[in-house]
Amino acid sequence: MRSVTYSMSVSTDGYVTGPDGGLDWGFPDEETFRLATDEVRGAGVHLMGRRLYETMLYWEGADQDASLTFSTREFATLWRALPKVVFSTTLSAVAGNARLASGSLAQEIERLRAEPGGGDIAIGGATLAAEAAAADLIDEYRLRVYPVLLGGGTPFFPHRGRHVDLELVETRPLGPRVAYHRYRVLR
Repeated sequence: MRSVTYSMSVSTDGYVTGPDGGLDWGFPDEETFRLATDEVRGAGVHLMGRRLYETMLYWEGADQDASLTFSTREFATLWRALPKVVFSTTLSAVAGNARLASGSLAQEIERLRAEPGGGDIAIGGATLAAEAAAADLIDEYRLRVYPVLLGGGTPFFPHRGRHVDLELVETRPLGPRVAYHRYRVLR
């Protein structure tokens, strides 16, 4: 069965955005960007909400930009080819290799797990991931922890009073500043 993974950059105090919604604290270095590329390579589909979808639209054509480095062009090529499911109540259409979700998050994940094919079912965006976590749909959490305290913002982990046991699968430094942690949900 395909695993559902949630992976994002996170501050040391647990936020994916700052109090103002900003992301300027978490720009990846080359090694961190390579990890993100490997995660996209290992995904069979990516689920996201409207805000992340609109942010990631940049990558739909970035591989055509000759001024980009090889690694950013490679990421863009992989991202553009990756099937995406967008959860939105305000969008009526999406571009590229994306489609609007036709069911609830749980229904979409159930359908995707039943389909033939490989690769993870990746979830991006804290709001959508919080919904998946509340329904016990996430199999693995992947954190790229940056050495910054934001003091508030959007939390990586939803605060819904639910106890979840995790098993540390991998931990390692990414370059001189970022720590990578991968946890599997114990069931």
